[in-house]
Amino acid sequence: MIQGAGSNVGKSLLVAGLCRAAVRRGLSVAPFKPQNMSNNAAVTADGGEIGRAQALQARAAGLEPVTAMNPVLLKPESETGAQVVVRGRRRATLKARDYGKMKGELLPEVLAAFHELGAGRDLVIVEGAGSPAEVNLRAGDIANMGFAEAAGVPVVLVGDIERGGVIAQLVGTHAVLPEGDRALIKGFAINKFRGDPHLFHEGMEIIAARTGWAPLGILPHLAAAAKLPAEDVIDLARPLARGGALKVAVPRLPRIANFDDLDPLAAEPGVELTLVPPGQPLPGDAALVLIPGSKSTLSDLAAFRAEGWDIDLAAHLRRGGHVLGLCGGYQMLGRTIDDPEGIEGPPGTAPGLGLLDVATTMHPEKRLTRVNGTDRESGAPLTGYEIHIGRTEGPDAARPWLTVEGQPEGAASPDGRVRGSYLHGLFASDAFRAAYLARLGAPSLPGFEDGVEAALDALADHIEAHLDVDALLALAAAPVSSGQKYRGGPGAEPPAALS
Repeated sequence: MIQGAGSNVGKSLLVAGLCRAAVRRGLSVAPFKPQNMSNNAAVTADGGEIGRAQALQARAAGLEPVTAMNPVLLKPESETGAQVVVRGRRRATLKARDYGKMKGELLPEVLAAFHELGAGRDLVIVEGAGSPAEVNLRAGDIANMGFAEAAGVPVVLVGDIERGGVIAQLVGTHAVLPEGDRALIKGFAINKFRGDPHLFHEGMEIIAARTGWAPLGILPHLAAAAKLPAEDVIDLARPLARGGALKVAVPRLPRIANFDDLDPLAAEPGVELTLVPPGQPLPGDAALVLIPGSKSTLSDLAAFRAEGWDIDLAAHLRRGGHVLGLCGGYQMLGRTIDDPEGIEGPPGTAPGLGLLDVATTMHPEKRLTRVNGTDRESGAPLTGYEIHIGRTEGPDAARPWLTVEGQPEGAASPDGRVRGSYLHGLFASDAFRAAYLARLGAPSLPGFEDGVEAALDALADHIEAHLDVDALLALAAAPVSSGQKYRGGPGAEPPAALS
């Protein structure tokens, strides 16, 4: 199990790289994350949803993503509440304190998914969440040490030197953990190092001496990792793309979801993709404003208006610009959004931006499906997925611009400059992306998916070069069978180490 000494230390990509490295060594391997918190989700082969990071890890392992890889997914809808997705399906929407009471009930389901995933495989690589140093959350924990103890999984702790204080991160974690949890940690590694790693040799010795954990290596910063989908919205603070002739502006919604839709556009050298933060206007020289998906459409629409972006968008259209709304962004473009059952807040109807003559009604049933389709104008093929509540209908839906599984999809304004669709992931299809950008006067380079594969290979190469992967894999142990409980302690070892 890879745990972090803090959030955003690079656990997700480390697990992805280790999965690819293990596959290249001839091992059958699967990724697993007991509990994830992310609005960046993927639709699985078995018709549910999991964190997008686990879907990328599954790809690295040569597997189709399934719900067992991330049995509990928390999708924040407000500052204090989140939708709780269990085995790919919405179970409840809860405040944080109420979810704390529910966690213990979920541990048997988490362990069942873990054992199901591991059956017949050589290796499962588990990703923790946040930090085990948050000992105030230890009771009922299913994301870090609570899971590691229950499943009998040895832990490697990763620190992020980029943010500073990495010795304190690791030694401090050792200091606050109870003895049983300390014993579960068998090794540590440092991530995101810049410069000469040999300069931190003494730091590694200090950490090892203070903790008794085995040093497994120092991973230098890897630029190629930026080509892989980000899991956390915090990663969107980095520049996405600069210098292209075609300017695309994306308002950063408070509950932005499935933002990896932007990655294929950011990879295009002819595109300058700008993520517009709160407090800044939409740029006046953008050719396209793309309104992304949202986990909470009504509150994000209110935030959109509060920023004055609705006024900017109207001016953008007067200048001849184009607008594309995806999923929640599509719903915002319509005349009204009706939530009669109060799925996203108090029941009621809110006015949309009024740029498409359609109306959306929220329904509790979520549509989760992977699809194939075509661009109606060019005939270019595409693949994507739907993950939404709500149905959108109206006169502009009689001008669909996509065909998905033989059915019309999306809506367009009479002049075609405003469009919306429920389809995520469509820009990853080279032919569709080229056709769409051509209509805006920009060229496109093929091979986006090949670039993701190359980045995964580069990540695995990087890990093999800088971590002691042999020593890390030697820590792997047969998990405790369902119903038993492993308790670490001084001198205790997880059973049956793998050869």
